[in-house]
Amino acid sequence: MNACLQGHAASNLATDTALLSVENVCLEYRTPQRVVRATHQVSFEVDPADRFVLLGPSGCGKSTLLKAIGGFIAPCEGQIRLQGQIVSAPGPDRIVVFQEFDQLPPWKTVKQNVMFALLASGTLRRREAEERALHYLDKVGLAAFADAYPHTLSGGMKARVAIARALAMQPKILLMDEPFAALDALTRRKMQEELLLLWEEVRFTLLFVTHSIEEALVVGNRILLLSPHPGRVRAEIHSHQYDLHSLGGGAFQHTARRIHSLLFDQSQSPDAKHELGFADIRIAY
Repeated sequence: MNACLQGHAASNLATDTALLSVENVCLEYRTPQRVVRATHQVSFEVDPADRFVLLGPSGCGKSTLLKAIGGFIAPCEGQIRLQGQIVSAPGPDRIVVFQEFDQLPPWKTVKQNVMFALLASGTLRRREAEERALHYLDKVGLAAFADAYPHTLSGGMKARVAIARALAMQPKILLMDEPFAALDALTRRKMQEELLLLWEEVRFTLLFVTHSIEEALVVGNRILLLSPHPGRVRAEIHSHQYDLHSLGGGAFQHTARRIHSLLFDQSQSPDAKHELGFADIRIAY
């Protein structure tokens, strides 16, 4: 195993305790007319090497929650801790991949884009930064495009550059905010497959935001369901039994329908966990 890959895996697997703890977090934002509560007393934990998904309808505060975990927004109530330390500002231990991939500076090559944060943060010297950039470009299948410029890449390729750039920083947790939502259906499925293959090799810790039930079941091994605005924890589900090969299957579709009911039907009872067929589901009210 490559040394930098080995170090990355070890850093995320070094503890048996929760890597990320979100404790009764309430988030608010201001409009010209009023203060709006985005989330209300949201709590969950993410363990090392989890593929943890925040799932909910538009406006439930999942992206706002991701920004708070990234250190860009302060909770008005509750705390966010990373390895026991309170999150109070952005840091290289939490890297965000957004939906928009045209954030790659067009005057820099693919390799230079991946190297940029490593050099700007003083994490590595140029030679080591280049080696690490090439390593992660190889992991996302873009080693042959290291000297290409962003305008020559497809949307899916730009997404892979963004993922390589994030992983090259070897963060404690990778935050992805609906990263494939702007891609066409075929490219989106391909990116989901590549993300899972990359996770199988590197075993990074992932916090992934989506409003797609199918994508949540494919990408995540744990899913937190958030209710419509303001976002509250509706349920937490272990979903490791599903992957891309499950799409279209009867059990997969049944589970997707039941999750939809949990998200939008406030009359769901705790017996819903038996109908879902999950051995481990927590329903909150």
